[in-house]
Amino acid sequence: MMINNSKYEALLTYLRKLDRVVLAFSGGVDSTFLLKAAQEALGDNLKAVTILSPYIPKWEIAEAQELAEKLGVDYEIIEAPLIDEIKFNPENRCYLCKTAVFSMIKALADREGYPYVIDGTNFDDIHDYRPGLKALTELNVKSPLLDCELTKNEIRAFSKELGLPTWDKPPYACLLTRIPYGNELKVEDFVKIEKAERYMMDIGFRAIRVRCHGNLARIEVDRKDRSRLFDENLLDNISAKLKEFGFKYVSLDVEGYRTGSLNETIAIPG
Repeated sequence: MMINNSKYEALLTYLRKLDRVVLAFSGGVDSTFLLKAAQEALGDNLKAVTILSPYIPKWEIAEAQELAEKLGVDYEIIEAPLIDEIKFNPENRCYLCKTAVFSMIKALADREGYPYVIDGTNFDDIHDYRPGLKALTELNVKSPLLDCELTKNEIRAFSKELGLPTWDKPPYACLLTRIPYGNELKVEDFVKIEKAERYMMDIGFRAIRVRCHGNLARIEVDRKDRSRLFDENLLDNISAKLKEFGFKYVSLDVEGYRTGSLNETIAIPG
């Protein structure tokens, strides 16, 4: 389907100038839209790469793989370990992680003759606290959606017009964002967080975060969904299930879901 819009055409022109690219592909709204546009602009001169790590949910990897296969692009999964530099979840964790992960993607691109690596950072992202953007700049990773000033709402609208199933997918982030800064990162915590969030999604909560404070789970649901939790049977079921997954205590955040709620505990650079 052709979209008659100057911003979309500008994005295609931008991508064509790159000639051959490797795209860091998570399967989210932004990277899926960018993959579709890059395929239109570059054809086979495109490769999508997904990172497999202990802090990326297995269901998200499976969704990314399915999307890439449906679009028919060259695709690879790279396994990335939990690096020692972020073992105790420092405040610059995102920067350290992005540096390590995108260095791996850059190395693959160099080996296979792709001059550029691109990612799905969008124009709205520069207004949020995202220390990982510094790593992308240092590694010369291109962000076409950012450079073409495409906002999240525009990307969703274009995705819907293109028939992409991700057009209304809720925002998601890696499981590192569920654990407070300064806490040791443990694979067993990622496992119980993933199980807990998957369960909450399966019972109908689309925008969900289960923050892990040791043995305590702090559940954030979309603000408009909070009233659904005023049900004693539902609360009992949620508590029992999350305890089954390994939490000892289960709590609800009465403010509801908001992006980066754990950033409220740190001094963010102005």
